[in-house]
Amino acid sequence: MGYSLERVSDGAGDAGPMSLLLKMKSDGTVVTEDGKPKVGFHVRVGAPYTRSYEARDYWTTTVVQEILEEAEGYVKFRTRNSVYVWRAR
Repeated sequence: MGYSLERVSDGAGDAGPMSLLLKMKSDGTVVTEDGKPKVGFHVRVGAPYTRSYEARDYWTTTVVQEILEEAEGYVKFRTRNSVYVWRAR
């Protein structure tokens, strides 16, 4: 399965086989989960391995603040800075 992440304002983002959620705990450890965007987590989409030295390997958002829309394989969400669309392909 593949995933895509696109910033609504300018189309920036990435696509690949990885959709990883990350959350920093108060003790400094990082919690990770596979899956679709959730409030309180950063979203990282792309490749879990190096693709090339010329292209980024993944795109990571700031923390998800709000889920705006959700359907099968689709989530539109707001971070502190932007609005994104996440898709499972």
